[in-house]
Amino acid sequence: MVATATDAAVQVERFAAMGTRAEVQVVDGPPWLAARARARIEALEARWSRFRSGSEVAALNRCAGTPVPVTAETLLLVERALAAASATEGRYDPTVGAAVIAHGYDRTFPAVADAAREIEPIPVVDGAWPLVVVDRTRGTVALPEGTTFDPGGIGKGLAADLVATELRDQAAGVLVNLGGDLRACGAAPTDDGWVITVEDPFDPARELARLAIAEGAVATSSRCRRRWSTATGEVHHLIDPRTGTSARTGVAAVTVVAAEAWWAEVSATSLFLLGPDGVADADASVAAIVVADDGTVRTTAGLEGVLR
Repeated sequence: MVATATDAAVQVERFAAMGTRAEVQVVDGPPWLAARARARIEALEARWSRFRSGSEVAALNRCAGTPVPVTAETLLLVERALAAASATEGRYDPTVGAAVIAHGYDRTFPAVADAAREIEPIPVVDGAWPLVVVDRTRGTVALPEGTTFDPGGIGKGLAADLVATELRDQAAGVLVNLGGDLRACGAAPTDDGWVITVEDPFDPARELARLAIAEGAVATSSRCRRRWSTATGEVHHLIDPRTGTSARTGVAAVTVVAAEAWWAEVSATSLFLLGPDGVADADASVAAIVVADDGTVRTTAGLEGVLR
């Protein structure tokens, strides 16, 4: 997913973060603001990465069964994840980490392909999210014993939300894009608004759709992005909590437009798991594009307002 910037007053900073490509656009802001955004994203990654032994998420997983002190940002991350699980009736489940690991995704994605070829994925059905305890008074989170918390896409979405909104008062406009989970605030660099190109999941060089938003967020969930080979065949990172395995729902990708990136990401995952006809059950607050495995494209009525 690409955000198009055309104005000379736009600063663009591109870098690797949170296991993906990151981009920050600043419209009419101080020259140091994009670098500050990058530093903020990197700080959030240091707290939330399940691959870093010193992160707060790693501590939660390592100490599952006991309360772990965490920062306010990590409390918010866990609260958002639990709210998402409840709102989607568990289709988004932040406690499927054990299943993700059992499929070979136990290290940063670039290292997964070679390591996972000999793995035989093991179905792991957990569904322990209702038992996660957040204590705001003490500033702790306690996972059920044996549970692995995996922030996944919601972490990127929430990071985009936090950074974009924190910087919005220091520039005319800010866009934060973390691997396709993006949040835009304030004045856009084009007369059409923030213009977002959505890639065809089967051919990334081809444009599937072009969106334009005044403000808000866009996120995509796709089985075509993070997939790898195992001893029993190809798998991908979108786990179906009902089966504990890579989701096979007849959907290739879902793109959602919403007010906030964390909710766009959750909605995209939920619609992916509902299957090609899931657009009929889409939350009224989102606009969505669902691409089926056979190439059929379904959209919600709200999408017409942002298509270009």
